[in-house]
This record gives sequence, structure tokens and C-alpha cells, in this order.
Amino acid sequence: MTREYDKLVRDGIPAIIEDDGETPVVHTASGDEYERRLGEKLTEEVAEYRESGDVEELADVLEVVHALREQHGVSGEELQEIREQKADERGRFDDGVVLERVLE
Repeated sequence: MTREYDKLVRDGIPAIIEDDGETPVVHTASGDEYERRLGEKLTEEVAEYRESGDVEELADVLEVVHALREQHGVSGEELQEIREQKADERGRFDDGVVLERVLE
């Protein structure tokens, strides 16, 4: 039986499939394809978190964020600095503020 996926997976998944006695068919994405597939994976992982609310899904989101960060040549420290700068300028999401509208 063949199952189709056509999606980016964690590096260890092909070995796990082989350990289960199945044969994975894979290729290595690079360049524009890799960045596109990371974006698709981010959407997938965010959707899984939204559906389940499971903290493990947040870890998957974070893993994809770090892969995207590396793809853009940004260190973890640089990303944290950018995050802090935005928080200093615009705040965080601690208070649950919902903008309903702006009156002119």
C-alpha cells in the first residue's frame, strides 16, 4: 500500500519508517523549495496546535521557526534581540488586548 505525503518532515522520519519495515521515498529540498516547504510546514504545525492546543505542537512550531531563522542567516540571539526590540516598541501579548476598530 502506498501513502502519499509530499511534505517536509523531520530528518529522522525516514529512518523511523525503515525501522517499521517500510521504504520511504524522499528527496532533499534546498533553496527556494526548502524555504517554501518550511513555510508550508509552519502553517501545518500552527494548524495542528490550534486544533489540539497541545504544548508539544508548540515545540514543533518552534522547531520550524528555528529552521526558518537559520535559512535567513539569523542567529538565535539576533532573533531574540528583534523580538525584544518589538516588545519594547509595541508591547507583548500579555494583556489580551483586542483592537476592535479605530474611529476617525
